[in-house]
Amino acid sequence: MEIGILRTGHSPDAMKDEFGNYDALFEKLLGGGGLTFETFSVVDGEFPSGAQDADGWLITGSRHGAYEKHDWIPPLEKLIREIDQSGKPLIGVCFGHQIIAQALGGKVEKFDGGWSVGRTEYMIDDKPVALNAWHQDQVVALPEGARVVGSSDFCANAVLAYGDHIWTLQPHPEFEPAFIEGLINKRGRGVVPDEQLDEAAQALPLPIDNGDIAKQMVAFFKSKENS
Repeated sequence: MEIGILRTGHSPDAMKDEFGNYDALFEKLLGGGGLTFETFSVVDGEFPSGAQDADGWLITGSRHGAYEKHDWIPPLEKLIREIDQSGKPLIGVCFGHQIIAQALGGKVEKFDGGWSVGRTEYMIDDKPVALNAWHQDQVVALPEGARVVGSSDFCANAVLAYGDHIWTLQPHPEFEPAFIEGLINKRGRGVVPDEQLDEAAQALPLPIDNGDIAKQMVAFFKSKENS
């Protein structure tokens, strides 16, 4: 089953050699699940011809806001609507979570409550899950047909589902603690309050549930493999 990765941002230059770009993080996360991958760097204007170009789709995170004026955002929203209409499985993470909501009629904005960074506890499908977060923007109004399946104390609309073919997450299951440590040191200082970064650094040794979410993501894609 081939998954088209729509890359909407790039890893920080200072971290790319060690960790790879955002698509590489997802290939590592979902590796061994019987999936193959092709990346389209939509942030650089590289798009597939349409929803039929892959069996399923994944939209990555980005440092950009879904509401910002970039040339590549309107065609990405159009592609999201096409994928939705096709019924092919689609997963969005962080920016991906936000742009899917926006494309389908929801609203995204810079949250006045500030940032969520590092290990964060969520309730997803009524089960406690710990994942790494790195965001200030949030989905603040749901599209028609979206349902909330996960939330945290900070982010009410943290995990959304649309029918049985779209599943989106605000947190980052592809971010391991070492990647968060890199973000703290190489992107966060001067942007995120130091107190929050220090708290996130202290939580780095604590366990997270990336592996469990990876299994759910693979199962989600595979559930639509022959449809």
